Amino acid sequence: MKGKATPSTSHRWMVHFWLGLLGMVTIQALLAAGNRFVAVWLTPMMWTAYIAFADALVLRLRGVSWLASRRREFPLLVIASVGVWLLFEAYNLHLHNWVYLKVPTDPLVRDLAYFWSFATIMPGVFETSELALALLERRSPSNPPTASTPAEGSRHTGLWFVIGLGMVTIPAVSPAWIAPFLFAPVWLGFFPLFDSLNGLLGPASLIRLGGAARRRSVWALMIGGGVCGLLWEAWNLQAALAGGGHWVYTIPRALHVFNLHYGKMPVLGLLGFPPFALELFAVYNFLRQVTGGDRIWHPSEPATAFTAWSRSPSDPGSA
Repeated sequence: MKGKATPSTSHRWMVHFWLGLLGMVTIQALLAAGNRFVAVWLTPMMWTAYIAFADALVLRLRGVSWLASRRREFPLLVIASVGVWLLFEAYNLHLHNWVYLKVPTDPLVRDLAYFWSFATIMPGVFETSELALALLERRSPSNPPTASTPAEGSRHTGLWFVIGLGMVTIPAVSPAWIAPFLFAPVWLGFFPLFDSLNGLLGPASLIRLGGAARRRSVWALMIGGGVCGLLWEAWNLQAALAGGGHWVYTIPRALHVFNLHYGKMPVLGLLGFPPFALELFAVYNFLRQVTGGDRIWHPSEPATAFTAWSRSPSDPGSA
């Protein structure tokens, strides 16, 4: 779905673009100058600026974007982002795959840093995926994604649900000695679990998209997740080198393939970022659906690619 450009959207995209770009440049300049505050808060600050920058590009290419067109829904996206990542943090208490270092010592300030950082995860992935989808559409224009009927999309829904449930349950109940090896099912399992639920509850499901639309949507999400993974690890390494807040991975040495790393991440772990985007899409649309869907989140607002996917073909705003 591509909206029509108007003088208002043209102005908005320029404002978002320059705020985001100048923000990223300024943050990097201050980091290079040895600014301690920027070193500690680099991750949330860079991601906030990047989200504004990416949103501007999406608005320019599609005519609609999260910050310009879905301001009523954006707080849900932020809250969902924090909640979803806290779920992964809960798993990490048992899997012990990463730890945070050099974070603020004051509990309130530390919690603010965590909240701000976690709040940028889902918006960053969705903005990048929307941008990827817009670029894919420019290379090969096609009709907007449309949902299939429930019968067409539910043939394997039960099996898909059982697979997902098993993947997210087994790591949580595994003995401590094997749990650190089981991060892959966690990074994969929530997608089939929640996408199958979405297929039953409503149209916000990749299962129910047609073949070509599904492939393009999956590619856009996985590209978005992959790009964000590279950015997360690059900026995390910068923060670590500057002595600021960062994370390190504590996965078993047997999983460090040839001891190769990208930043602090063992190269094998980079494979988790593309499916992570699929998980975020599935979980967010589930949360959106159970909190009221378009009835609550303003169907009259222009739809981004993601909110358009969550509408059924019979909805007046789905095209």
